[in-house]
Parts: sequence; C-alpha cells; structure tokens
Amino acid sequence: MNPNAAKSFLMKPIALSILSGILIGTSYIPFPPWAATFCFLPLWMAWLEENSWRQVFWTGWLMQFVSAMIGFNWIAHTVHEFGHLPWPIAGIVLLGFCSFANLHIPLAGLTWFFFSKKFKLQGFSRVWALVILTAFGERLFPMLFDWNMGYTWLWAGLPAFQLADLIGFIGLSTFIFMFNGLFLSAWILAREKRSWWREFVAVPILCVVINLAGYYHAEGKWNGDAKLRFLIVQANIGNAEKLLAEQGWAFRDTVINRFANLTLKGLSENGPADFVVWPETAFPEIIDQPSMTGVYPQKLKSFITQQSHTKLITGTYSRLLKTGQITNSFLILDENGNWLSSPYHKTKLLAFGEYMPLGATFPWLYKMLPEVGNYGRGPGPTVLQAGANRIGAQICYEGLFDWFAREQANLGAQVIVNLTNDSWYDMMEEPFQHGYITLAHAIETRRPVVRATNTGLSTVALANGEILAQSPLRQEWFHLYEVPYSLNPEATVFMSWGYWLIPVLLLLGLVGIVLRNRSEQSRLG
Repeated sequence: MNPNAAKSFLMKPIALSILSGILIGTSYIPFPPWAATFCFLPLWMAWLEENSWRQVFWTGWLMQFVSAMIGFNWIAHTVHEFGHLPWPIAGIVLLGFCSFANLHIPLAGLTWFFFSKKFKLQGFSRVWALVILTAFGERLFPMLFDWNMGYTWLWAGLPAFQLADLIGFIGLSTFIFMFNGLFLSAWILAREKRSWWREFVAVPILCVVINLAGYYHAEGKWNGDAKLRFLIVQANIGNAEKLLAEQGWAFRDTVINRFANLTLKGLSENGPADFVVWPETAFPEIIDQPSMTGVYPQKLKSFITQQSHTKLITGTYSRLLKTGQITNSFLILDENGNWLSSPYHKTKLLAFGEYMPLGATFPWLYKMLPEVGNYGRGPGPTVLQAGANRIGAQICYEGLFDWFAREQANLGAQVIVNLTNDSWYDMMEEPFQHGYITLAHAIETRRPVVRATNTGLSTVALANGEILAQSPLRQEWFHLYEVPYSLNPEATVFMSWGYWLIPVLLLLGLVGIVLRNRSEQSRLG
C-alpha cells in the first residue's frame, strides 16, 4: 500500500473509530493513561464529517466495542469460572457485554447529531456540544461495571485525583473530555490554516493547573484524630478448593485453617490488632444465628476466644430472615466470638454469578443454567456498629459504585471496609481496575477504605489519598495497617451538592451554546 492510499484508509470513519477504541482501551487501568487526552479525537474527527446518523451511531458502537474488548476481555474468564458456564457460552457473553457495555458513546453521538441539526450548530459550537453530551452520556447510562476515565488520575498517581472530594472521579472524567475537545478544536483550526497553538497548548497548561490545585488542596489534610489497627489476611484459596468448601464436599477445614494460621502468624509477628479482616466468603459456611449454631461456626468462635482474642470482620454466608434465601454476607464478631451487629447482606449482586438477569421474570432460566447462583439481596448501603466504631460494609462488586460509598459516609461511617474475592478473575486487568475504583472512594468521601481480598489486590487507601502497601497477586499474605481516621468525619462536597456541580455547569454550557449560536445566526441574517 502506497503512503497516499494508507493515509486515505486511516482517515475512513471505520478506521478512525477502531483507532479511538484502541486508544481508550490501552489508556485505561492497568495501562498508563498515555492517550487519555486525545483518545476520542479520531472518532470525533469522523463524526464532524458525517451527514448520516446511522454512520455516527455505528462508528460509535464499533469504537466502544473495541475499547471494551481490550479493557474487559476478562469477562469471558469470569463467566466461565464464576458462573460455571462453558467456554463457548462465556465467549458469547463477552461479545454481548462488549456490544452493550458503553452504549452511551454512540447514543451521545446520536443525540449530538440531532441536537446539532435542530439548533443548526456550526463551527466550534458543534465541538463543545459533543464534549458536553458525551459527558452527560457517561453519567446517565447504566453500566454493569461503573467505570469512567477519571479513575486513571488515581492509577497514574497524578495529584489532580485529590479534587475528587469536590466533584468525584466522574467530574475528573469530564476534564478528560474537555481536553479532547481542545485538541479537536486545534485540529480544526490547523486544517483551516488558522492559528491553532492556543487550543493545543491549553491542554498541558490546564493539566498542570489542575494537578497543582489537587496537590495544594490535599496538603496536610485528613490525617484523622484516632487510629485503628487492621490485620488483613489474604489466604489465596484456589477456585476448586473454595467451591468444594462452600458446597460442603471437601477442603472446608483446609480453608478455615489456612485463614486461622495466617491470622495467628500475622498477630505474632506484628502485635495486637483492633480488627482481623478476612475477605468475601472467607468462612465457607452459613452463619445465621447469634448463637453460632453448627460445627464450623463453633470452631470459628473457639478460634477467636482461645487463640486470636481479636475482633474479626469476615465474609460468610447467611440467610434473609423473611425468605430464608442464602446471602453473601459481611459479619463482625467481637473478642468472644459474638455478633457485634447482625450480618450485612450483599445488595448489588453480580450477574451470572449471584443471580440470573431476568431470572425472577423467567424462572426457567435458572433451570436451563442451574450453575448460576440465586442469592438474596440486602437492604442497601449499611453502616455496622462495631463497638465504638462505625464500619461501612461493602462486599466486592459494591465497591464499584460511588453512590454506594457516598451513602455509607452520609450514614456516619468512619471507615469503609470492602471484602472481595477476585479469585474468579484472571491476573490481567480486573484486579487493578476493581481495586483502584474501590479505593478511589476513600478520596471522594475522605474516609479510609480497607480492602481485603482472597487473591489480591488487598490494601488500604487513607482519607488523605495515600495508598499503603499492596498485596501480591495469587499469594498467601498478611499485613497489619495502622489506619488513621476521624471520630466525627465531616461530609465532603461530593457527598452533597458537589455531585451535581459538574452536571449543572454542563447544562448551562449547553444552553449557552444554543443561545450563542442563535445570536450569531441573528447577526448574520
């Protein structure tokens, strides 16, 4: 292919949409955000030349499909391991997920296309309408995995992430769309042989300004007025052992003993802890009675009273009182092995693992795929009283949603504890994506987040944004953390009106674009 032909091919809408998908997919966790400030540029360049709404939609769909295949390819592995579905079906689920995961991108493009036609937008009004509507699409579209580009600020360690207590990481994601809009404006000006350098240089200047603002905003703050010592235990239980133990067939003693032995070793090497933390479903047995009825619950109680002498936070199984349905639960036991609070039952369940989508409407789906779980749902964001402390209880998937952590903080949580089992996932993107999105809520709420997992990534994020020692993946491990926290933490801006600040500004910007465009049309005609 000669250079002119290659250039012609690369400028075609399909090629540009695929290029944008690659840029986004390779700029998200766990990759460095190398193309975050211009990843939408190829797609938006194609859209500015389009006269067909169908072409806008399908190029946008292709872009989101490519980016999802890069960033979320682990879905197939998860469906196979967690949902116990055969690989061909897991592959079909992956294709289905990638087809619908980020439809806000083509839908935003479609909205922009008709909005521009309706109000006869021209020039840079079209560019900034595109930026604003894409940002709205990201906020409004219901995602199975609630990710946004703002989390890349934290992953890269850029100080701008400290502003998340004001506008959230979803607000920081809007900045990334703005940078893409500035580069698109510079490209338009350069193509028209007009001065483009101001728009181009504005991006690095704004990046520096935002990061400086984040640095000075957080300097010396949120160090707390009290401390708790958490011993996190990561036992690295394999999927086969875990599944057999949960079903009561084998390995139950092996699983419990491994957690117990690591706990005792951690306490002997590091001294006493206020809480030992075991991950999601670490205790492979149902605990639904304060009396700890049953052989293994009694064994756990004996371990606490006779050996560890320490309060224990653990994932386990329990039941809903009204229906008797089994639940994925979060339990806190005191030094005598007694309940400090009734168990919290997981509310946000994982599709194809803990429930079948549409299963309540079409029960025959459970008969077709009996391997899929059918767990009971909890009451929503909950704060558990653990002696003098108020713990925000999260289980795994719930850590992906900023509203969940915000509500727990508004309910009075001093510390958020997230119990996770990521052993169903591979070692590539998912542990880091899941981990950093969960940890990000420590900044949004200015409450420490303690994250205990079975296979990693286990760690603690402090209220000041510092992320402490991180566990290795797929290894037995323990670590004792001294976690500063506030006895009476204040609400952050993002926990109240700050969540709405950026949407209001975006809406005002959209109105301003329409009014300015009408004024221009009146002046010219």
